[in-house]
Amino acid sequence: EDSLAIKPKKVFISFHADWCAYCKKMDKVAFQNAAVINILNTNYYAIKMDAESKNVIVFDGRKYTNQQISKSRKPTHDIPLLLASRKGKPFSLPANLVLDENFIIKERSFEYLSPKALLTMLTTP
Repeated sequence: EDSLAIKPKKVFISFHADWCAYCKKMDKVAFQNAAVINILNTNYYAIKMDAESKNVIVFDGRKYTNQQISKSRKPTHDIPLLLASRKGKPFSLPANLVLDENFIIKERSFEYLSPKALLTMLTTP
């Protein structure tokens, strides 16, 4: 049985890549902040995903892959493309998303978030 069905919580997804300097800075600063850690652990299912993952991911009964491998210098997996793309703009990192208990995207951010900015994102109703 899936956790969302047993204990509904919001979902926080953070997409990153090895080359993303602002992603690394968020790891060292925002994601080490005690208040951020507490809110994520208490109120969210938190997921961190390498946007360039080569793994096959089954989500909602469908298989998602990284179709850009060998076609792009920075191959982006289909899951971040699905959840964190913006019309008319190239995919960019860091990409952080808040989804409600029904897995509906409520907020997306495409920039470095300080602990204060991330806390605001996580505590906005």
